[in-house]
Amino acid sequence: MSLLVLNHISHAYGHFAVVKDLSLKLGEGEIGCLLGTSGCGKTTVLRLIAGFETPSEGRILLRDELIATHERQVAPEKRRIGMVFQDYALFPHLNIAANIGFGLRDHAADKANTRVEELLAIVGLAGLGHKFPHELSGGQQQRVALARALAPRPHLLLLDEPFSNLDVELRERLSLEVRNILKQTGTAAILVTHDQHEAFAVADVIGIMHTGRIEQWDTPYNLYHRPATRQVADFVGQGVFLPGQVIDRDTVAIELGMLKSQLPLECTQSCMTCGKGCALDILIRPDDIVHDDNAPTQAKVAAKAFRGADFLYTLKLASGAQVLSLVPSHHNHAIGEHIGIRLDVDHVVAFRQIA
Repeated sequence: MSLLVLNHISHAYGHFAVVKDLSLKLGEGEIGCLLGTSGCGKTTVLRLIAGFETPSEGRILLRDELIATHERQVAPEKRRIGMVFQDYALFPHLNIAANIGFGLRDHAADKANTRVEELLAIVGLAGLGHKFPHELSGGQQQRVALARALAPRPHLLLLDEPFSNLDVELRERLSLEVRNILKQTGTAAILVTHDQHEAFAVADVIGIMHTGRIEQWDTPYNLYHRPATRQVADFVGQGVFLPGQVIDRDTVAIELGMLKSQLPLECTQSCMTCGKGCALDILIRPDDIVHDDNAPTQAKVAAKAFRGADFLYTLKLASGAQVLSLVPSHHNHAIGEHIGIRLDVDHVVAFRQIA
């Protein structure tokens, strides 16, 4: 059974359509993510789920209960949905324990106190309940906000760009901690972010949003290796398109050699019927290009970015086309140098060539 169902949801501000015919399903205990650039509509979807906005079309169901249509709207406070905001929204005049227990005011005092102490331990802040928000670091404040949202045991938790105010190192560490906390408590959640690394670290399933629509709602693995649209292929990870030509059912030729694949199965719907001689664009990721000194194919180093364990090389091919390659950092080649490369492609991702 799905915990959350959005069925053909649309929403507009005046005449400007922000969300367009959007559908998704989220299971119990599952962590979902809406990933996209600013202005794509992802925060509006979160507000529709929370009840802060009303859909102009479609339905939203939570545990099989209809909570929103354009005619009927369950009040936000009656939806059993928690929310963690970008700016934490902690009460500065309340200590940490009181902040976490704010949503437990209708509980018996002993039960509320027990729940607060339990959550302080879960989020790694045991013994700090007497502190005030200004006495904590940004990461600690975010954990307090998470604990406060979890306190009433919501059916669903919504997180709106929760790590954007933190530095990169803390953001990466805290995102993993938040995932562990959600899994430990069995809480389903939807995260909104523009950061791919954050989305891939936290979510079980991700929706790539573009101009108010979900291009693909899928696992991180499938989004990377089996993008359903060119938009998803362009957005997720790093890669370039090289022109290719279908040789037969299992083979496509590109400048770097022959790729073997069950092309009609790996190819997107738009080129399922692509026969012999058909022109395709083939997605080549940095991990598809392997540096090999013994390889006959040579490429010129056009640019490089040192990333610690590896270099991300931009390589210029004989045709002038460029590809990216991840190379271990002990292979430190100069710009302008030619190096040997070979293909190592597990998943052939192909789209009909744009005229």
